Amino acid sequence: MKKLIPIVGMSILAVVVAKAQDPVKVDPTHYKVILNNERVRVMDVRMKPGEKTPMHSHPNHVIYSFTGGKTKFTLADGKTNTVTSKAGQAVWRNAETHTVENVGKNETHALDIELKK
Repeated sequence: MKKLIPIVGMSILAVVVAKAQDPVKVDPTHYKVILNNERVRVMDVRMKPGEKTPMHSHPNHVIYSFTGGKTKFTLADGKTNTVTSKAGQAVWRNAETHTVENVGKNETHALDIELKK
């Protein structure tokens, strides 16, 4: 039985990761494509306080924040990370599958720049 639990857990994780999709397709309310070519896809992302995205995936990407805010990221494996951003800040994020929740008091507005090459 002890050997079965990790196998079941990994199987569930694999299904969650496999079902994670393009943020624009699973959450068009928050993600709008403003540029898409062979090298990058740039999305305008806006979230009001308390709003949360479904599980989705990104390749390597850069986030540029227009507004400061507090955001909670929950990875496919269940690990969480809360990030406080400042207006004008740019951060690199490796390819990932996650949900995003605005846990701050203000609307967040950012560009999500996904690299294709």
